Amino acid sequence: MLFTAWESFYVIVGSSGAALTGLQFVVMALIAGAQFKGAKDTVNAFGTPTVFHFCMVLATAAILTAPWQRALIPGVILTLGGLVGIAYAGIVTARARRQRAYQPVFEDWVWHSVLPIGAYALMLGGALATTGGPGRGLFAIGASTLLLLFIGIHNAWDSIAYVATEELAPKPPASSDAP
Repeated sequence: MLFTAWESFYVIVGSSGAALTGLQFVVMALIAGAQFKGAKDTVNAFGTPTVFHFCMVLATAAILTAPWQRALIPGVILTLGGLVGIAYAGIVTARARRQRAYQPVFEDWVWHSVLPIGAYALMLGGALATTGGPGRGLFAIGASTLLLLFIGIHNAWDSIAYVATEELAPKPPASSDAP
């Protein structure tokens, strides 16, 4: 196997990505059962990308732990993954601008747009380098998968914290001027 030295890394990262994907489904089911009903555009801008990032981590781990004979094929697959990720991050940025249920702040733009684009660009660069040989680009791909994992964890927590503190919190009664 070409990437044997990385096997333990990708078993850990891939397992984490898979487990966190499942946990995100549980969280979305709990939110759906609560009184809060998020707008579809908002979920598409802030919730769905988290699952996408976790799935890309899982897919990358699966690709790099498969018993390849040459580095070219996994390099090409991950190059396509990097390109798809960059395009998807651009779509997510456009969705975040269009949705009206939540006004993103600077931190949201960093974690939902800038960092994912950077992670997928890092994956793309590492994957292109890997097509030239099995030892090239692997640290960049590893860094991109870790970054995507941390982005997903941050964004999932941020979404849950927002729903728990802003949307599900008791609202103060409306004041009335009547005696």
